[in-house]
Amino acid sequence: MNGSPISRREWLGSFGMGFGGVALAEMLGRSATAADGAGGVLGGFHHPPKAKRVIYLFQSGGPSQLDLYDHKPLLVEKTGEQLPDSVRGGQRLTGMSGNQSSIPLVGSPFAFAQHGDSGAWLSELLPHTAQVADKLCFVRTMYTESINHGPGVTFMQSGNQIPGRPSIGAWLDYGLGNEHDDLPSFVVLITKNKSGQPLMSHLWGAGFLPTKHQAVRFRSGADPVLYVNNPPGVSRENRRQLLDGLRELHEHQYAGTPDAEITARIANYEMAFRMQASVPDVTNFADEPQHVLDLYGPDARDPGTFAANCLLARRLAERGVRFIQLYHQDWDHHGGLKGGIAREAKQTDQPAAALVQDLAARGMLDDTLVVWGGEFGRTNYCQGLYKPGADFGRDHHPRCFTIWMAGGGVKPGTTYGETDDYGYNVVRDGVHVHDFHATMLHLLGIDHERLTYKFQGRRYRLTDVHGRIVRGILA
Repeated sequence: MNGSPISRREWLGSFGMGFGGVALAEMLGRSATAADGAGGVLGGFHHPPKAKRVIYLFQSGGPSQLDLYDHKPLLVEKTGEQLPDSVRGGQRLTGMSGNQSSIPLVGSPFAFAQHGDSGAWLSELLPHTAQVADKLCFVRTMYTESINHGPGVTFMQSGNQIPGRPSIGAWLDYGLGNEHDDLPSFVVLITKNKSGQPLMSHLWGAGFLPTKHQAVRFRSGADPVLYVNNPPGVSRENRRQLLDGLRELHEHQYAGTPDAEITARIANYEMAFRMQASVPDVTNFADEPQHVLDLYGPDARDPGTFAANCLLARRLAERGVRFIQLYHQDWDHHGGLKGGIAREAKQTDQPAAALVQDLAARGMLDDTLVVWGGEFGRTNYCQGLYKPGADFGRDHHPRCFTIWMAGGGVKPGTTYGETDDYGYNVVRDGVHVHDFHATMLHLLGIDHERLTYKFQGRRYRLTDVHGRIVRGILA
């Protein structure tokens, strides 16, 4: 036997595998184990999960909790009066209202009523949400340090106000892996034709994790995922040959520079090839019954609308996608609140409620966590000059805001936490952003203190060095 040294590549090749074969074996093993949480770095769940997947309906801009969920009759009575110093407590205001000579309180112009056996208070703007009130858990006492949109949205999506940290979905893909070889485990859907604060790709990025953990964005139009379909004149066989040749080049590069990003790039190319078949299937609503389309509302057949994205989210969840992130903009109502919030509520109320109903009807709500909420709330005072009867706006308010959650181990028919009669401060059971993240991971079977990644000399996690599980909302 020749005693000359043999390279790693030659050794693998001697077994008929090669680099691509090892990658394939790894993917096949992952598909068999990821459903049990063994496909990621954790190797399994820390405890039995209540939720298998998350659909996060993020409402970008800061929806006004005072006009949707947090009923404050005293605020209506005191409309036009000044915000008491004892209530404000010296809180810093944004530059948009901090220089106002007057800070007049303004109650909601919309009627509130109690709904369901739980007696949840909801605005007249949310008639469809009212129908599923007993399936929801309203958290009225979310709070954050962020007072501006960029840091606020980044905080809710990554656990840090500064861009560069991994997003929630990236952490989950890193920890638990992907249970579907033909679709990514982390997908982003953004409502089309919206304005407001921009949504940047770092919100669904991998940060310092390997790039394979970042989300894939699905868009409306002929190509839901950019650059997946073959260009004219290129057949699927041609594309396969191209990828095989590209893999050999990457294999050669890896032999000299064993970098995890090289294997991530190969995995992304292979996933894109398989998505040529899976994406058209999941985005084609032709097999949806008419009563389901009607449930989501008239926009359900219009790709890219919030209604169509909610329906697509359910279809992705059915196919094993673990984290589905929706974004809906235009909730930033510094002025024209009456018309603005009514418009956004009309676009989102029916589809969000339909998603909960649809999941429940299919037996999926029990193990699907649905979340609705923004980055902060709105003030109880008017931004700018207040004129009785006229339209008005509200500024950013980080001290308290409302989100709701449904399914996935959350206690239904619950309103958690209490704010003061002015809707300005938390008085009982505050829930910080880190607590929200810790609780979400707990529901997914993860101890938030044990899902970590070492970067630049220290171990990071989604909740940084904070976070507690909110036991009061667990079923």
